[in-house]
Amino acid sequence: MTNEKKETPVAAVSTENIYRLNGRVPLGKAIPFGLQHVLAMFVSNLAPVLIVCSAALVRGSGEPLTGAEITQLLQCAMFAAGIGTCMQLYPIWKIGSRLPIVMGVSFTFLGSLLMICTNPELGYEGMIGAVILGGIFEGLVGLSAKYWKRFLTPVVSACVVIAIGYSLLSVGMDSWGGGNGAEDFGSWYHLLIGLITLVVCLVSRYLLKGVYKNLNILVGLIVGYIISALFTVTGVAKMIDFSSIGTTIHQVGYFSLPKLVFFTDHKPVFDLGAFLTIAIVFLVSAAETTGATTAVATGALHRDLKMEELQGSLAVDGFSSAISGCFGCLPLTSFSQNVGLVTMTGVINRFTILMGALILILASLFPPLGAFFNSLPQAVLGGCTVMMFGSIMYEGIKMLKECKFDDRTMIIVSLSFAIGVGLTQTSGNFFSAFPSEVGDIFNGNAVAGVFVVSLLLSLILPKHKEEA
Repeated sequence: MTNEKKETPVAAVSTENIYRLNGRVPLGKAIPFGLQHVLAMFVSNLAPVLIVCSAALVRGSGEPLTGAEITQLLQCAMFAAGIGTCMQLYPIWKIGSRLPIVMGVSFTFLGSLLMICTNPELGYEGMIGAVILGGIFEGLVGLSAKYWKRFLTPVVSACVVIAIGYSLLSVGMDSWGGGNGAEDFGSWYHLLIGLITLVVCLVSRYLLKGVYKNLNILVGLIVGYIISALFTVTGVAKMIDFSSIGTTIHQVGYFSLPKLVFFTDHKPVFDLGAFLTIAIVFLVSAAETTGATTAVATGALHRDLKMEELQGSLAVDGFSSAISGCFGCLPLTSFSQNVGLVTMTGVINRFTILMGALILILASLFPPLGAFFNSLPQAVLGGCTVMMFGSIMYEGIKMLKECKFDDRTMIIVSLSFAIGVGLTQTSGNFFSAFPSEVGDIFNGNAVAGVFVVSLLLSLILPKHKEEA
């Protein structure tokens, strides 16, 4: 299938358009493929909000946010992710890439956000102000990408994509084991459910015909959910907490509109120190988005990334984060889970992924629907995502294969991974002598270290090293 066929708009509604970037797909096909994208990222989209907002303090009072407020913020996270995805698919001016990219709440910012929101003098309000300013900052950086893109050489982009895949491997295995921090982590029923889900995904990939084989992730999610429900109902193991749906209805109701933070009791506070704390993390997020966008272009469209696509993607990364902050939520980024799903299935149609974005927005308007999606067991999610995460590393290795294998490339790749990944595996805080912000960025984030080291080496090392 040629790139022209993939990207040329097709007027007629056709199932084959599912493998084309543009064109209409029958709703009966577009909705399940869009739903597959939502289920692949749903829990990961909400987890950072739960972690940060549960620890956040209200500025001045030192009191935590209420349960109802956190539930409403989960609702806003779904709404913001849906809006950000729509902006990527169908740009406004230069803001948007027109690529099959799904946006979601980023884990990259956890350390810095927790540091801000747990400071009584800044609190939740100071954090939201920093998110809004930081998002605008990254958006402007994205729009000026043509001035600095030349520094992101192919070897740097390949290293970042491989690092993204690597950093997600533990996320998939944590989910398979029952979820990070679960008391029954590694229990036999989590491992069994994850294994069954993975096997169903693989088998359905080979048994289903035509476009349906690319619904293998959705089939695995459905089968895994049904078996988990049977385990819960029969008392074998409590895999699904159905009571959470009733709790959500009691706290928020059956229908609720996301609220702008400016019309709540927690109006944002704009603090220069908080902004500077988070600004560097937005640059790291920009590097991750650059890698993810490059992986979509090379892995799904089989071509190089265009400048306007990179500018649009980074602009959405920033400005959609500012929009998310206006709803009291955390920064957004391009979701690597969905990059893996796109590259593995070859389903790149924008209209199809738009259906997923609309499902996210719909789930945000009807809290019980969002609570139902959120009840998806971690083990089921882990069984579905492990191969998707591995496929991102595979695409990065393919990108690296296109680079010239010489002494310079060897030094850049070796040192960037030895330092960037090695920092995440030290027994203590490697940057204990530095401000805590430095450790928060590099100690737990392999992508940040790999990006910085590979970029610096790419700029410093001579391009034509004479061999002895």
